[in-house]
Amino acid sequence: MTLFATLRAAHDAAFGAVERALGGWFAATAARLVFAAVLFGYYWNSALTKVGDGLAGFFTISDGAYVQILPAQMEAAGYDSSQIATVPWGLVVAAGTYAEFLLPLLIALGLLTRLAALGMIGFVIVQSYVDIAFHGADTATIGALFDRLPGAAIMDQRALWIFLLALLVVKGAGPLSLDAVLRRSNAGRRIAPA
Repeated sequence: MTLFATLRAAHDAAFGAVERALGGWFAATAARLVFAAVLFGYYWNSALTKVGDGLAGFFTISDGAYVQILPAQMEAAGYDSSQIATVPWGLVVAAGTYAEFLLPLLIALGLLTRLAALGMIGFVIVQSYVDIAFHGADTATIGALFDRLPGAAIMDQRALWIFLLALLVVKGAGPLSLDAVLRRSNAGRRIAPA
């Protein structure tokens, strides 16, 4: 056996063992943990700026929500959200606000993870569009893919966020999730004797 063949066999044996040990659970579980560690707090805190104070305030959409989600409409309305039509704009703001609470929570819990991750991909795309089109993000903040500069807040960071979320869409939540608990529970019911 040649040196290359020996190295190749050792490589395949070592990494084959790693893949067998981690392949069924690691990627999905790690993706959820990274999402929870990096993005959950970001989105949760952003959502808190869109509602009123206290428990009752949770059910009140603040002017901050309108400024963040519909900046052009708020400016046109003199920054008075009561002057903005409820249909469709008020509904858009409410949906965006509560989605920013619900979708990250579902991902962190591992409940309806694939749908929540798909929803978050849409959310990130809309968020990026609003930042570029209405909040005046400059070219350095927008960045470009394949530009050798990894620090742009929109193209670079959000491409990584979307990749992380796409991994959850494809792989699901992993075995340490409420999705897995529900799947095991449903599997036990199906095989129970009639």
